[in-house]
Amino acid sequence: MNSFIQQLPKVELHLHIEGTLEPELMFQLAQRNQVDIPYRSVEDVRNAYQFHNLQSFLDVYYQGANVLLHEQDFFDLTWAYLLRCQKDNVMHTEIFFDPQTHTERGIDFDSVINGIHRALEVGKEQLGISSHIIMCFLRHLDQESALEVLEKALVHKDKIIAVGLDSSEMGNPPKKFQQVFEQALNHGFLTVAHAGEEGPAGNIEQALELLKISRIDHGVRCTENPELVDRLIKDQTPLTVCPLSNTKLKVFEQMHQHNIVELLRRGVCVTINSDDPAYFGGYMNDNFFAVSEAFEMSKGEVAQFSLNAVAASFISDAEKRMLEQRIHAYLLSHK
Repeated sequence: MNSFIQQLPKVELHLHIEGTLEPELMFQLAQRNQVDIPYRSVEDVRNAYQFHNLQSFLDVYYQGANVLLHEQDFFDLTWAYLLRCQKDNVMHTEIFFDPQTHTERGIDFDSVINGIHRALEVGKEQLGISSHIIMCFLRHLDQESALEVLEKALVHKDKIIAVGLDSSEMGNPPKKFQQVFEQALNHGFLTVAHAGEEGPAGNIEQALELLKISRIDHGVRCTENPELVDRLIKDQTPLTVCPLSNTKLKVFEQMHQHNIVELLRRGVCVTINSDDPAYFGGYMNDNFFAVSEAFEMSKGEVAQFSLNAVAASFISDAEKRMLEQRIHAYLLSHK
C-alpha cells in the first residue's frame, strides 16, 4: 500500500505554513537574521518539539516564528514546503497563514503575504502545484485584533481566498468571532474554522451556524453528537482531518483509535492533511501511511481521501474534474 500512496495524486487543505518550519531552516534563518533562539543545536530544537497538548505545542510554535522577519524568509519557508509537496505528489494545496503571529511582533503584513504568495506563484510555474491562501485569525486574541487584520487583508484580496480561525480552541468559541466572519463574508471571502479538535462538538455546530463556514478544520469530535454526523453526511460538509497531529496532541492516544476511517465509511467528506508537519512528525505521505498502517483499507478507500479533498477544495469545477480524472486514472492503473 505504501508504494500506491507514494504516487497517489493528493490535495492538501489543512496546512499552517508556519508549522512547516523545520529545525534546520529555523537555525539558518536565526543566523541570517541574527535572532537569538533558546537552542544550541538542531537537535535541541527537535527535542523541544516534544509536547503533550495543544498549548505546549503553541508555545514552541510561536517561539520558532520569531526567526521569520523578512519577505524572503516567508518565501524560503513556503518554497521548502512546496518541495515537500512535489515529493509527496501533492497537486494542489490550500495553506493557512497567521498574520497576527507576525504583526504582533512588528512584522509588516505585506512582507508576510508577499513572500508566501511569490513562492506559491513560482511553485505553480516551476513545479506545477496550484494553490490558494487562507488567512487565519488567532482565537486567543480578541475580535478587535482580528478586525484590524481583516482591514489589512483587503488590499491583498486578490491573493487570499478565505479566512479561517485557529489557535487555542478551549475558552475561545466560534461565537467570539461572529462579527469579523460576517464582515469577511460581506467582502467576498470564503470561510473555514478549526472546531471540534480539543473543543466539543458544539463548537462545530456553532461554527457552521454563526460563521457560515464552507468546511471544518479537524472536526473529529463530531462523533460526540450522532445528529451532527448525520448532518455532515447529508450536507457533505468537509472535515480537514490531520491524523498525526491528532495523535501527537493526544486527541487520540493511538492511531488505531482514530475515527477517520469510520467517518469515511459512513460517508462523511473527510480528508487527510498534515497540519504542522515539522512539529507533528510528517507531511502528506506520512499521514496517509500512518492511517493505512493502522487500518485495513482498500486502495479505493485510500484514493477516496484524495477525491474528497478535491471536492472540498476552493478550485473551479473544471479544475476539480481534471484532478478527479487524474486520481481515477491512477486508481484504475493500480487495481
